[in-house]
Amino acid sequence: MQRGQTSTLSQWPMELTTPEEVGMDSRRLDVVARLMDSWIQERRIAGGIVLAARRGLIAYRRVFGWADIEREIPMRDDTLFRLYSMTKPITCVATLMLYEECHFLLDDPVKWYMPDFANVRVRVKGADGADELVRPCRDITIHDLLTHTAGLGYDLVWEARKQGWTTEEFVRRVAQIPLYFHPGEKWHYSSAHDVLGRLIEVLSGQSLNVFFEERIFRPLGMTDTFFHVPPEKKSRLATLYKHDAEGKLIVQTEEDLLIDPPPPGASDFFSGGGGLIASTSDYLRFCQMLLNDGAWDGTRLLSRKTVELMRTDHLPPGHPPIQPYKFGYGLGVSVLRSLGEKQGLGSVGEFGWGGAACTEAWIDPQEELITLVMLQLRPSSPQYFTKKIKHAVYQAIAD
Repeated sequence: MQRGQTSTLSQWPMELTTPEEVGMDSRRLDVVARLMDSWIQERRIAGGIVLAARRGLIAYRRVFGWADIEREIPMRDDTLFRLYSMTKPITCVATLMLYEECHFLLDDPVKWYMPDFANVRVRVKGADGADELVRPCRDITIHDLLTHTAGLGYDLVWEARKQGWTTEEFVRRVAQIPLYFHPGEKWHYSSAHDVLGRLIEVLSGQSLNVFFEERIFRPLGMTDTFFHVPPEKKSRLATLYKHDAEGKLIVQTEEDLLIDPPPPGASDFFSGGGGLIASTSDYLRFCQMLLNDGAWDGTRLLSRKTVELMRTDHLPPGHPPIQPYKFGYGLGVSVLRSLGEKQGLGSVGEFGWGGAACTEAWIDPQEELITLVMLQLRPSSPQYFTKKIKHAVYQAIAD
């Protein structure tokens, strides 16, 4: 597929218009194509999809390069992508849906719902410099899980998938690992959203995949989002790439990454922190629901006030921006606190998150803008490509 071509394989949730119709400049948006074309020609990426939607219309949608270079499979607009951590905002929306139903309060101790966390300890340095385990200054709360301030590390997720643990078994083992710091002290990226996945199961009485399907995917019309790719759709899954020591683009084949999602029934571990696969059009539906303050196409998943809470900065007072992103952090999403702090284009209040394979979503209520970048590459610095695309989109706003 040549640059600029757009197929109609996916069921897009909104109409395609000209950039000028929604206050953007077509010529300035050509910067996106220049970047993507140059990266493909230099063999830095295989291909991808870039989309910008504004005021409820798709202003820019381009499909670039290859889903699989070796097999000469072109990228298509219905290509499926491993979301990795772009799963996290979906898990947090599910958690907040149960919050709205009054199953819990945000400051409730996690141990009330998952007793394995009743006896957690914190690893600290003693007076003699040796490690010792102490009781946490307070219990881990659900708010701590939503904000990555629980003191957890990013432990055992790959092991859980490899060993075929249930989500319950995963949480039991995570609760036995000493905390990195006392709950609420600071932000530290962690497996907290995988723990939230188990909380959803406990409170709803459903497995996480069933809850997602019944409560989020089906109401939003997300027919191409799942933990396990159905056999009839597996040919649409893009190949995952990486760079070798010389910077050459090669297929990511490490067994421990488990890059191919397991077939249905292979594992009961549904990773709320990074297990979903989705199409671009499906994730656009999810983002538009959040931009619409929790509603989409006659279906309301969250109230306006809950989405407002989700996209508010929740870092402890005086906490520096999370690195290397230079953002604040809400409930499962980054939050831009100030342009000076970010040192880049954007809007105060913009929120979103990305994944380890260079997928990223930004939602800007001020500009009524959604930007999606969908690649399948695990580089040493995932933000390099997505940050440049983001700047290219923002500099094209003309009104």
